Amino acid sequence: MPFLSQSSDGIVLLALYVQPKASRTKVVGVFDGCLKIGVAAPPVDGKANEAVVKFFCKKFRLPRRDIVLKTGAQSRRKTISVRSLGVDIVRKKVEEMIVKNPK
Repeated sequence: MPFLSQSSDGIVLLALYVQPKASRTKVVGVFDGCLKIGVAAPPVDGKANEAVVKFFCKKFRLPRRDIVLKTGAQSRRKTISVRSLGVDIVRKKVEEMIVKNPK
């Protein structure tokens, strides 16, 4: 999974490609080396960014403080950090999301 990495301090990083104003918030698949996410929220006033973070909080069952938007606040390409879960657990959960929502 080229979109999944781990920093030296153990925090898991996910590279995302976000498509705002989708019909609903879901994993769409993989696009250009990133995990592609469709979010229902518009890209206005950080609503799409917040929708991405909330989506992963729900999917990973983590509190808001454990998932942080690291880069890409004004871009479709974003990186989020995931604390409190190991890279293997995140990989498994992401694989389940991709299988559940094939193209």
